[in-house]
Amino acid sequence: MKRRRILGYGTSAVAASAVAACSKQQSSAVSGDLPRVQWRMATSWPQSLDTIYGGAVTVCDRISALTAGRFTIDPFAAGEIVPGLQVLDAVQSGTVECGHSAAYYYLGKNQALAFGTTVPFGLNAQQQNAWFYHGSGLEAMHKLYADFNVISFPAGNTGVQMGGWFQNNIQTVDDLKGLKMRIPGLGGEVMARLGVNVQVLPGGEIFLALDRGAIDAAEFVGPYDDEKLGLQNAATYYYYPGWWEPGATLDAIVNLDAWNSLPEEYQEVFKTATYEANIDMLSKYDALNGLALKSLVDQGTKLVPYSDDIMKAASEASTALFEENASKDATFKNLYENWKSFRDLVSGWNRVNELSFSKFLEK
Repeated sequence: MKRRRILGYGTSAVAASAVAACSKQQSSAVSGDLPRVQWRMATSWPQSLDTIYGGAVTVCDRISALTAGRFTIDPFAAGEIVPGLQVLDAVQSGTVECGHSAAYYYLGKNQALAFGTTVPFGLNAQQQNAWFYHGSGLEAMHKLYADFNVISFPAGNTGVQMGGWFQNNIQTVDDLKGLKMRIPGLGGEVMARLGVNVQVLPGGEIFLALDRGAIDAAEFVGPYDDEKLGLQNAATYYYYPGWWEPGATLDAIVNLDAWNSLPEEYQEVFKTATYEANIDMLSKYDALNGLALKSLVDQGTKLVPYSDDIMKAASEASTALFEENASKDATFKNLYENWKSFRDLVSGWNRVNELSFSKFLEK
């Protein structure tokens, strides 16, 4: 598909967004002679997940506030307009002007989309933001999304996720073989290589599938959202860490024709609102997950770390998957090499500053 014109989202725009986000001013950010625009936003989330669905709400609320109601977007939960895993299709076709989803739900379109959300043993939330905003990651994703007539902006991050709920205790790779597990993205492909029968389900369908035995295990986000879904009532063993999702980014995606029709002032407001949502969601999860984890353990949940056997096998399978995809697809290769170079750089720095500090605190 012919690539469409994409407006830049460089460092200066990010800096402007940061200032606007911190100010939280409710006064109009645009002149009164700009047109009134009303959009719809399809999301991949049920409204009951107030934090992750809340990312979409934050974007919509802030856009309205910063334009004095001249530019409004109505968010819709999964299933209200399209199913949760069809948001990209709806935005691409123009059924809705924008959406809030996870890029890795659409690997069937292009495996490289995984980098827009997270990949196994990849970047944590802060490293992911650094790559997007100052490591050319967002520019790379814009080029990829343009093939689908879409432009994307980070609009939420869950932080390092948990490793999922299991009906039975697992300690070895052999214990994984034959299990039916809900897990999307490249993490799902890695699990498949370890013998898991992978299922991809939207968040609102996980509990019933796990409770009724249609699946044996499931991962979603972390303690706060998982407890809201009631997953502790469907499985006993709660594993960590979520090595396949060390910093999962959620996207606000916009149909390119709709984006290019916006006045520049509204485009800047949209960027600012997504920047706010990105920071706000991660902060909220960090504030809520500790209390939720304690609540789950108090209810009888058994908290279990993945064994070194499973972690090592998953890491090796992840690297093999990346290399194979890169050898077969130039788009994946370009994104992977960009991402890998940045990961090596930022990980080296974080080993010096953050890891050394964390290790000291554990003594």
